[in-house]
Amino acid sequence: MMDFNPTARLGERVEALIDDGLQRRAAEQSARTYLGASRVGVACERALQFEYAQAPVDLGRGFTGRLLRIFERGHRMEDCMAAWLRAAGFDLRTCKADGEQFGFSVADGRLQGHVDGVLLSGPDGFACPALWEMKCLGAKGWKELQKHGLAVAKPVYAAQVALYQAYLQLHEHPALFTALNADSMEIYAELVPFDAALAQRMSDRAARVIQATEAGELLPRAFVDPTHFECRFCAWQDRCKSLS
Repeated sequence: MMDFNPTARLGERVEALIDDGLQRRAAEQSARTYLGASRVGVACERALQFEYAQAPVDLGRGFTGRLLRIFERGHRMEDCMAAWLRAAGFDLRTCKADGEQFGFSVADGRLQGHVDGVLLSGPDGFACPALWEMKCLGAKGWKELQKHGLAVAKPVYAAQVALYQAYLQLHEHPALFTALNADSMEIYAELVPFDAALAQRMSDRAARVIQATEAGELLPRAFVDPTHFECRFCAWQDRCKSLS
């Protein structure tokens, strides 16, 4: 008998339909008009320029449906972790009374950041108020974090935390950084003291990227070798190679 409903083909079709819907929804969202503090720590300042200038990504390098699903998983797991922390006794606020997310805006709105939450109080041993940041990671990234700590394993996130602590004046007490292993649901937690030097470097970097972009100056790329993994996964690799 002919199989009119082969499982593999049905799965591929449903996945394709969902991903098309997610990509249409993403395309309808307004583009970010500022440099996000969560991105300032990425390795390449030229890539940050392309991002800040809203340069079109190379053909075929936009967010795939699968990646959009991973992003959404991260947002949903963030809500779960917030609920779990509250159940554990933390007074965690993730938005202001008007429903707006906590954040900051400087340089006439050119640099902005929106934090996951602020801890107002917690069980014994937790000094508050303190910043709370959360990530949902695959097993490999989560294990690297567990082995090396935030500053070494995830310097982009460490830069994000430092900037948030500085601009929201939440530097008196260490931030609580949590990460969820998306495969095993294990929880990683680290208290992150304020790194003033890192915050200043990242603030200076953001200013450099913004000023150079608005002046039409191209900052150097971070890597000479185009086969470096940072370049291979860059959404503007072709655009970058076409420039000096």
